[in-house]
Amino acid sequence: MDPKPVEGGFYAIVDPAHCGGRSPVEVAQQVLSGGAAVLQLRMKTGSDRERVALAWALRELTRTARVPFVVNDRADLALLVDADGLHLGQDDLSVADARRLLGARQLGVSTHDPEQARVAERAGADLIGFGPVFDTSTKERPDPTVGLATLAEVCRAARVPVVAIGGLTPERAREAYRAGATWVAAISAVTAADDVAASARAFAPEVGS
Repeated sequence: MDPKPVEGGFYAIVDPAHCGGRSPVEVAQQVLSGGAAVLQLRMKTGSDRERVALAWALRELTRTARVPFVVNDRADLALLVDADGLHLGQDDLSVADARRLLGARQLGVSTHDPEQARVAERAGADLIGFGPVFDTSTKERPDPTVGLATLAEVCRAARVPVVAIGGLTPERAREAYRAGATWVAAISAVTAADDVAASARAFAPEVGS
């Protein structure tokens, strides 16, 4: 079953290291029940077998929910589980090389300043991740905070959707939507919350309208 068309909203990222000690599969179920528009797997530690098993589990959940499933970093894993997209960091495969492997699947790129965003779009990225907008505790070595004004600048210039990420709360998410972000992303603010589904719903764009 194909995913539903996505026009924006909460871009959920599930990382086993930021699930409050709970099963990432159970957390993903709650995130989806909270209305996530996209679900991305981020897994920086663990074995490849663990990654594959979790990716398959999340792939099945997203198929049932008709929500696009995106894999972070790993083109091979995205192909193996037939993910809808791949999200690349600045040190990962180039967009051109990833495109050779994944064809028309969505390719997103994390960027941290306007020039990186321009380069990613020129290279053929379908989506620009931009941040950290605010201070974040999820990454061990975060890039410098970009702020709302720079986010708005990138959103105005980009011809592809922009995902705002980094230190977002529901209140800050409303500011990011107003700055022009198509999606807002969060990790531990949702996946480590006591009520994951309610936290996911709080990031929906209609909350800030």
